[in-house]
Amino acid sequence: MVRLQGDREVAERILGHIEAGTTDVGEGVWREPVSHYRSEERLRAEQGVLRRLPSPFCPSVALPEVGSFLARDAAGTPLLAVRGADRRVRVFRNACRHRGTQVAEGTGCSAAFRCRYHGWTYALDGSLRQVPHEHGFPGLDRERHGLVSVAAQERHGLVWVTQEPQVSGAESALDVVPELLGKDQRLFAAREFTVPANWKVLMEGFLEGYHIRATHPQSFYPFGFDNLNLVETFGPHSRVTFPFQRIRKLAALPPEERRVAGALTFVYQLFPNAVVVVLSHHTILVALEPVSTRETRFLSWSLTNRPAGSETDSDGKLAAERDAAFVNQTGGAEDIAVACSIQKGIESGANDAFLFGRFEAALAHFHRGLDLALAAAR
Repeated sequence: MVRLQGDREVAERILGHIEAGTTDVGEGVWREPVSHYRSEERLRAEQGVLRRLPSPFCPSVALPEVGSFLARDAAGTPLLAVRGADRRVRVFRNACRHRGTQVAEGTGCSAAFRCRYHGWTYALDGSLRQVPHEHGFPGLDRERHGLVSVAAQERHGLVWVTQEPQVSGAESALDVVPELLGKDQRLFAAREFTVPANWKVLMEGFLEGYHIRATHPQSFYPFGFDNLNLVETFGPHSRVTFPFQRIRKLAALPPEERRVAGALTFVYQLFPNAVVVVLSHHTILVALEPVSTRETRFLSWSLTNRPAGSETDSDGKLAAERDAAFVNQTGGAEDIAVACSIQKGIESGANDAFLFGRFEAALAHFHRGLDLALAAAR
């Protein structure tokens, strides 16, 4: 089992880098062909990987009670997640078994799902419960006409879906993921919008701090460092640590007393297409859903870091909302603007390949993992 480093080790490594003026580096450089961002065939293959590997669909807390549901597209497939009467989360292909109309949209809570076209109705477990004028369908087998399920599981505070039969090693890759989201965290915001950029370009922006000073001179950089990160990998996933200037205060404490919460940001890349970002007062789950080679659906869920129902819950929610507003309106907006600019640069034909240097080791790890997954599918 791969073990991510704890507070004491993380603090020691960061303080060592600050003193030496260094950062984590990879073994070499990685050249990623620009054609991999432009090829329709490649995109279809990547969506196949997204369907075959367990991928985060939403936080568990997005489905808090019996009947809670969330409908969205994943890897080009409309899916519906719902918490049943037995508290289990099930995920179905979001299509009526009569004529294919989607039976739910967005989020909410419902005792059943009724198709708006002809009124066929499904229970929370996906079983077909009612067919208006059923005598018009002689011999209809209700058992065979329930909603079609896909493999789903709740682990690490997330709902994971696997739309197609798993490839070898997929489950073990999930085993190495740490507990990321707690059942007591409060979901306080969700966003969904389209970005005119390839999904991998957006992913890359989360995975290195080499750009912090140039891209975020007035937002993130004054609180952080220029090109100082820790990079850890676990299976196909990675964790990149972005320290804040205030972590210097930990140098005055004995190593066993050093706690890094609030002194850095952890970015967990959950292969293939999600990240969990743990900030000072809130945590974000982001899923990047490719729409085309030039468009990505950006979905995010924001959770408080403090447990709901605690004495500090109200203050914690306010702090989380302020934290989220700062991230979304400043650094987050700057990253998206850069991604859109990169997409235009891709279309310019100027580059045959992108060069990821030793400071960008997590990007190389991501692309290496994607190449391996595509090769396994072939």
